[in-house]
Amino acid sequence: MSYRISLSSVLAAFVAPAAELTAGEGRFPREAVSAFGRAGLLGLTVPRESGGAGLGLSEAADVVARTARVCPATAAVLASHFAAVAAIEACGGSWVREEVAAGRHLVGLALGEDPYEAECEAEREGVCEAKRETEYEAKCEAAYERSYGRCRSVAARFADVVALRGRKRQVVAAGEADSYLWSSRPLAGRDGLTLWVVPAQASDLFVPARPGEGGPRGSATSTLHADPVLVPADVMLGRDGGGLDVLTRIVRPWLLELTAAAAGALPGPGPGPGLEPNAPLPRGRPSGQSWVVPAASCLR
Repeated sequence: MSYRISLSSVLAAFVAPAAELTAGEGRFPREAVSAFGRAGLLGLTVPRESGGAGLGLSEAADVVARTARVCPATAAVLASHFAAVAAIEACGGSWVREEVAAGRHLVGLALGEDPYEAECEAEREGVCEAKRETEYEAKCEAAYERSYGRCRSVAARFADVVALRGRKRQVVAAGEADSYLWSSRPLAGRDGLTLWVVPAQASDLFVPARPGEGGPRGSATSTLHADPVLVPADVMLGRDGGGLDVLTRIVRPWLLELTAAAAGALPGPGPGPGLEPNAPLPRGRPSGQSWVVPAASCLR
């Protein structure tokens, strides 16, 4: 069955009926996410040999765009998930791969600490006054890499256990995802970042009592604290200190593409990519919502 057929069914049966409630009350679209899993859409980009659909960024962007026209919050959750899964696959997989492929696992991005730090640094260096676009992009790239290099989250290893401590801002599906792609300083050395796939049930991983922090209403975007969180050492994703390359080479391009696809699907002239020509919007779709994946502001 085509993923688009499955997607249309999920949007009509689960996403659209709950969209007003999600937007109006800020309720996380749990039933919709579960329906995406049962339809094989959470595993859309997992390789076929691991049980997924084996599709790529263009198909993921299509799913996010079509979903954004119906429920921006659900689209933001999917965008964060797809970007996290892309990082997992780029590093050779993880303990969550088969669970994602089976539709039983939602992954969130826990990367941002100071979303505007790189922009402030770029402004201090006069980046915004650069005359040529290529020069501007090059300076921004360097500013972002320096910002990531000053990651405040830390990791310390004790035998086969690692203690992660830190605070991540603007995490989509905070307290709702099954695991989080978490970044920290390396265990050894001073350069780069290290990535971890942290299970949501880990002790002392928590969302503050007043969680609201940007993102489409209902996307459960909030701060996530590790105070500290103890995880097995083998949940490290890739090599120690190699995370910055994964973020800049994989996560950022995915988030930017997914964000652009969803933004282009929001209300405007024409039917948009989520609907056939002349087809009405599904009932229950909220109006007037902006759309953004908060993590993208850290990775632009």
